[in-house]
Amino acid sequence: MKRRAFLLALAFAPAAAADTPSFVVIIHPKNPYVALDRAFLTDVFLKKTTRWPNGDVVKPIDLAATSPVRERFSSEVLKRSVAAVKSYWQQIIFSGRDVPPPELSSEDDVVKYVLAHPTAIGYVGGATKLGDARPVTIKP
Repeated sequence: MKRRAFLLALAFAPAAAADTPSFVVIIHPKNPYVALDRAFLTDVFLKKTTRWPNGDVVKPIDLAATSPVRERFSSEVLKRSVAAVKSYWQQIIFSGRDVPPPELSSEDDVVKYVLAHPTAIGYVGGATKLGDARPVTIKP
C-alpha cells in the first residue's frame, strides 16, 4: 500500500512542478508594463539599452552567478550561459564602456530592491513570494 501511494505521488509530482515557472521577471508595481520582448530584456540585462520605452532609466538587477535561477534566466532569456555573460562583461569592463548590473545574493533581496526602485527590473524563482512586485510576461 505504501509503495502504491509513493508511485501515485511520484506520478503527479512532475505535473505540479510544471505549473510553477522556473523564474519570473518582476518590476515595481507602478511600472506600467505588462509584457516585455525577450530581445528588450536581453538588451536591458546586457546594458545595450538603458531606458524603458517611456524614457525612464532602467535599473536591472542580477542574482549571484552561482544561483540556479540566474542560470535558467541566462539560458532562456539571454540565450547564453552565465560564463558567457561573465566573459561579455569582462570585455565591456576592460574597454571601459560599462559595468554589469549589480548582483544580489538572494531572491528576497531582489524583490526588496525592485520594490524600492520604481524603474528596477529583476528576476526570481517562480515560487518566490513577490509581495507587491509585479510579474511581467516575456514575449518571444
